[in-house]
Amino acid sequence: MNRATRQIVGCFIGNRNAAGASLLWQSLPTPCLDAVCHTDGLSASTGVVFGALHVIGGTQRLERFNATLRLRIAHLVRKSLSLSRKQEHLELLIWLFIHRDNAS
Repeated sequence: MNRATRQIVGCFIGNRNAAGASLLWQSLPTPCLDAVCHTDGLSASTGVVFGALHVIGGTQRLERFNATLRLRIAHLVRKSLSLSRKQEHLELLIWLFIHRDNAS
């Protein structure tokens, strides 16, 4: 998330492991790769983001966005409420929400 504009600049949907952190880092556009990255201190993210670019903490806005995402997309609450049979459908739904949120 860009801290100035509050727009989502990169996204990865999957496990929070080293491979997922690497794919998230690769999803960022080139101008963002020299920006400061605020994380929650998970060991997977410390292996991807190096040196002064990595700051632990300052993730409140992103956590608020995650809560809004869970609130507005029923697929993310419980499988019994709303079910996506394919992972691609869920990813498309999340990307559409992110693009709509970025446009507003």
